[in-house]
Amino acid sequence: MKSTQIEGINFFQKYLTLWVALCMALGVFIGQSFPAFVSFFNQFEFANISIPIAILIWVMIYPMMMKVDFQSIKDVGKNPKGLYVTWVVNWIIKPFTMFAIAAFFLSSVFGQWITPDLAQQYLAGAILLGAAPCTAMVFVWSTLTKGNPAYTVIQVATNDLIILIAFVPLVKFLLGVSQVSVPWDTLILSVVLFVVIPLTAGILTRVFMIKRIGLESFNQNFLPKFDNMTVIGLLLTLILLFSFQGEVILQNPFHILLIAVPLVIQTFLIFFIAYFASKWLKLPHDIAAPAGMIGASNFFELSVAVAIALFGTTSPAVLATVVGVLTEVPVMLILVKIANNTKHWFTT
Repeated sequence: MKSTQIEGINFFQKYLTLWVALCMALGVFIGQSFPAFVSFFNQFEFANISIPIAILIWVMIYPMMMKVDFQSIKDVGKNPKGLYVTWVVNWIIKPFTMFAIAAFFLSSVFGQWITPDLAQQYLAGAILLGAAPCTAMVFVWSTLTKGNPAYTVIQVATNDLIILIAFVPLVKFLLGVSQVSVPWDTLILSVVLFVVIPLTAGILTRVFMIKRIGLESFNQNFLPKFDNMTVIGLLLTLILLFSFQGEVILQNPFHILLIAVPLVIQTFLIFFIAYFASKWLKLPHDIAAPAGMIGASNFFELSVAVAIALFGTTSPAVLATVVGVLTEVPVMLILVKIANNTKHWFTT
């Protein structure tokens, strides 16, 4: 039987863009053909948060959090330059370049096709993507670029902790600059629900299972059991989201492409900022490549969840975050190829 693992990236991950497109079509079809389906799930809300989608997002995020070894943080001081690159790019540069690029394209360049109200909503979704650096797929990108796995874990673990502190004020500030008013309590509740709870559950599960079965068995036997759970959670979330988003998509199908343009430009820009900063600091390629990948990719699960909590399931802001899912894999695979073809630029 042929393995579904293809060059370090599994079958579902490699064709994620295709699955997103199929889920989009299926979700829109269900939403338009069976409106009672949408009405039924819309009943289950608490504090403006869709309970079914919250459960599915937990299903996605929880396995990711189990992969992160927070004990690795004790090694932060051993080679801090790569961490400085990751922290500065992700938290001081990326949110603001995302805001600037998305605002320029959505409000100015594409102003003749996008109304100011829609541009504002799409910008809000882009801001949420820009403020949430990737925590899960980075392990895939690191593997594909032959990154240092131990160092990648430290980069991801510290980013997860910074999210707890920096995400809410960054989003609040940038949405405020965009003239989008959001309450502090909803933002904080979103982080508690979609970061703190799954993060705590992941840490407790990891500690308990490693004590019980050992680290090697945990990594090789226990964690792989959750791979399909993450994929299923993602696909079901997308189908449900697109069933809510049917009207927005059918009324503005061309907008999906327009939203994708600034997101793709931002992805390339941030990658090269981190990559060339690492080269300037004379970091080895196995640290530089993952640093670029962490900055370039997004924690889209968190972005989608917070967009739903802040603006509702039918909001154009949610559509913008989902376009981030649509574009991420093909763009990141291009960046993987660039990183692998430029390995000779770096010290070994």
